[in-house]
Amino acid sequence: MVVTRHPEALAALEPLLQDPLAFPPVDAVPRSAAAIAGPAGGDGIRGVEGELRRDLAVREPGVAARTAGADVQDGRLPLVLEPHRHHRDVQVVRVPLQAEPLPRLQRDADLDDAVRRAVFGGYYQSGQSCISVQRLIVQESVYDEFKDKYVRAVSELPAGDPKQEETFIGPIISEAGARRIEDWVSAAVAAGGKLLCGGGRAGRMMEATVLEQVPPDADVWAEEVFGPVTVLARFRDFAEALAEVNRSRYGLQAGVFTRDIYRIQQAWDTLEVGGVMVNEVPSWRVDHMPYGGVKDSGLGREGLRWAVESMTEVRLLVIRTP
Repeated sequence: MVVTRHPEALAALEPLLQDPLAFPPVDAVPRSAAAIAGPAGGDGIRGVEGELRRDLAVREPGVAARTAGADVQDGRLPLVLEPHRHHRDVQVVRVPLQAEPLPRLQRDADLDDAVRRAVFGGYYQSGQSCISVQRLIVQESVYDEFKDKYVRAVSELPAGDPKQEETFIGPIISEAGARRIEDWVSAAVAAGGKLLCGGGRAGRMMEATVLEQVPPDADVWAEEVFGPVTVLARFRDFAEALAEVNRSRYGLQAGVFTRDIYRIQQAWDTLEVGGVMVNEVPSWRVDHMPYGGVKDSGLGREGLRWAVESMTEVRLLVIRTP
């Protein structure tokens, strides 16, 4: 049995305990998958809530694996692994969520293209994505030009009713979430950060916000904002930019904008992340790729093949002919 919010368990023919996280909209995802799953149907789906869903995966012998998403607070899994007697020594726990994706921009990159992709990556779904762009580290020789174009583009993003086709910035999933984002932005400014645009809030609507000169211990730099907020920083040495990425306790995906194949190889060799996107924002993904991270960004990989493999027991049959 698998405790999950992902439909891959159905493909592995696993009974499914639904983990709807904190918000009702997510509740529909596994049921929608079940409706499409055909023979697997919905018979194997059961809902779990509250402390039960936090404890079930490691305290219930019938549960072989658990995946968790936005309920992973501060990047730490709210579970204590306790091996079962007569069961298994270790349970599979897949946590491919927490992230602070960030692109690094070299001076040889296509600046206008990088601006367009960074705006999309930072503000699609109003930043409410685990691979939304949050931190942008830009080479100092092009920093000012990039900043001017980027802030202008972010300031022009249309906000409002998400049912309107022209709307790009919609509401945060809860007012409490919007207040948290506003508090993080205010705290960063109070600590010396500079607000370049946005920063305001009206109910669940948070303005598209850009900051710079933010201290490294500020939440908007060190933690996952999960909202329409990005932070700019400059670098002189490419190796130092890579080291700055690796100082984070997260490591989901990273984007590198450059035409220099040696820089690309250096980034690939150095970055402690699950995926490196070249001339693309780290928000890029497709469902059949091995998607996941390292460090506090989680364990295991999503993606059809890798998810099914992680939910499949490898067994061996040996027959000796006497």
